[in-house]
Amino acid sequence: MDEARLSAYERRVLAEIEEELSADGHLARRMAGRRPFHRPRLPRPRVPARGGLAAATLGAATLVLLVLAVATSTPALIWGFAAAWALTLILLLRLVVRWTRRHAGGVRPDA
Repeated sequence: MDEARLSAYERRVLAEIEEELSADGHLARRMAGRRPFHRPRLPRPRVPARGGLAAATLGAATLVLLVLAVATSTPALIWGFAAAWALTLILLLRLVVRWTRRHAGGVRPDA
């Protein structure tokens, strides 16, 4: 890929901008401690620790919907089971990810 070359005017303007920025001591001190392209971490909403109870309840509801859908072959119950099953899998996946992070010494689940 070809590198873009700056004209003499652009180099002079860039040098002036750098000179003005380096003259600002407060800005220089603030920028010295930062890594390039560092974005501050935004606070994440705290998720309640009742994921296991919710997964168990949703799993039981999914099982009941499965039995009713098989017994009656009603399309509404079949679709209800499909939706509940998908939600149960998503919730279980989140619980597994949270558990592995906690036990692997990674990021805290509530951080």
